[in-house]
Amino acid sequence: MRKIVILAGLLMGAAMLSGSPANAAVGCLCGKIGAPGVCMATVTDCNFRYGGVCIAPCAYDEPKMRRPHRRHHKKT
Repeated sequence: MRKIVILAGLLMGAAMLSGSPANAAVGCLCGKIGAPGVCMATVTDCNFRYGGVCIAPCAYDEPKMRRPHRRHHKKT
C-alpha cells in the first residue's frame, strides 16, 4: 500500500511540473470563495489585491497593452 501511495505522489509531481512551459513566469493560482480561480503574478497580489489564497503555481503571462480606440470617419 505504501508503494502505491509513493508512486501516485511521484506521478502527480511529474504531471504538474511537465505541463508548464519552460519560458513562462511562474505565478500563483488565486482562489476565492464564490469566484473562479485567477492567475496572479505574486502571492502578495493574490492576498492583498484580490483577497484570496494562493492554491497552486500557474504560468503567468503579463497582460498586453491594448490599442487606443480609433475613430472611423465617414466619407461625406
